[in-house]
Amino acid sequence: MTADSKRFLHPEAIRRIGRLELRARHIVEGLLSGMHRSPYFGQSVEFLQHRQYAPGDDLRHVDWKVWAKQDRLYVKQFEEDTNMRCTLLVDVSASMQYGSGPLNKYEYAATVATSLAYLLLKQHDTVSCIAFDEAIRARTPMRSTQKHLKSIVTSLDASDPQNKTDTGAILREVAEFSPRRGMVTVVSDLLGDVESTLRGLRLLRQRGHDVLVLHVMDDDELEFPFEGPTKFEGLELPQHLTCNPRALREGYLAALERFLTTLRRGCARDAIDYKLIRTSEPLDAALAAFLCRRGAGARMH
Repeated sequence: MTADSKRFLHPEAIRRIGRLELRARHIVEGLLSGMHRSPYFGQSVEFLQHRQYAPGDDLRHVDWKVWAKQDRLYVKQFEEDTNMRCTLLVDVSASMQYGSGPLNKYEYAATVATSLAYLLLKQHDTVSCIAFDEAIRARTPMRSTQKHLKSIVTSLDASDPQNKTDTGAILREVAEFSPRRGMVTVVSDLLGDVESTLRGLRLLRQRGHDVLVLHVMDDDELEFPFEGPTKFEGLELPQHLTCNPRALREGYLAALERFLTTLRRGCARDAIDYKLIRTSEPLDAALAAFLCRRGAGARMH
């Protein structure tokens, strides 16, 4: 564990994650092994087949004899090449700055992403991380070494939330530059054009990716507990509103429910795993729920 990662993995969080890993080891190992081992490949560790080279592939696996004959790059695929490729997409837009508890949405999302990267790298899976708002702000390459955790944390640390977001456009961009199938995990409050977001998620599924959405929201956003005259300031728009929140509560909660229902139904329609996570929810509980959902999904398939 690196010193930089402790900004997000505080000592108590590290202990909780450690206990989570022990408790869920049989789920994690069974789940990840089941997900990234092709049923056609069996248990052999010998050479399996060739496949066309894709950006990011290890050049040590290029078959130069095939290249000399066909003038095309192919890599040798071994059993270990079927390890999961996971891209973590972390929202660093201005709305992620909101928080009513110890961690705001951005800090919570960064903690979740770092924890998932830690668990995946412990399994020797390949992980990359993209921090985004209306554009991609930071991107780490696909790596599978434990040292890669530091670069992931650094990329998140360098992405101070301050801009508007365009989740749908980012998802479509990721789908275009990710030719190899893998897992794409989106950690975001998903505030914005919900239909654009769903179109982006659908495109990732159409490209063959396994897509997970971890929808991070604050309790205030879900419950609207405000009382008395309150000034609401826009984080992504230069607007503010001073009002009696009790007059808005019913309409706000109805609009929120429509928003959440649209997201849930859209994800279900396209076979995308969706989980709403409160920032007040303990990190280990959120990860346990994530792993249990993935384990149940793997058994269903």
